[in-house]
Amino acid sequence: MITKDMTIQQVIEENPDSASVFAEFGMHCLGCAIAHGETVAQAAEAHGIDIDELIDALSKAE
Repeated sequence: MITKDMTIQQVIEENPDSASVFAEFGMHCLGCAIAHGETVAQAAEAHGIDIDELIDALSKAE
């Protein structure tokens, strides 16, 4: 189960297919250092993305 408190890296490690979902939302810096410590919620806020919409899309990719 993906939560907003997981880091981007944790989500991708748990489900590699989630990388395409992040890309669809315009979040292309998945391999950068920030992705290792930034939570899904922090990344969504930084990119102006609705967190519930992002979590829903990520959950469907599981």
